[in-house]
Amino acid sequence: MEFKHESNRIYMDNEQGRTIAEVTFPEVKDGVVDINHTFVDESLRGQGIAGKLMKEAAEKLRKENKKVILTCPYAVGWFDKNKEYDDILEKK
Repeated sequence: MEFKHESNRIYMDNEQGRTIAEVTFPEVKDGVVDINHTFVDESLRGQGIAGKLMKEAAEKLRKENKKVILTCPYAVGWFDKNKEYDDILEKK
């Protein structure tokens, strides 16, 4: 399983080019992004793909020295369970 990267999105397309999994994180201010959307196609649910997307996004954002705010409910839960990425969370 290979994800494609764009500046504010990590995703996976099927053979027909349709997006079947993605996480989006637009920049909201200099150096800060909002993880605002996570999607996994019904056919792929229950396979841990959303978690893999989140981990890949967290690693990418850490490497880019970005801070993160969370408005996606899935992202909030994921960061709650993965405290090793607390360093990239934007402090309130």
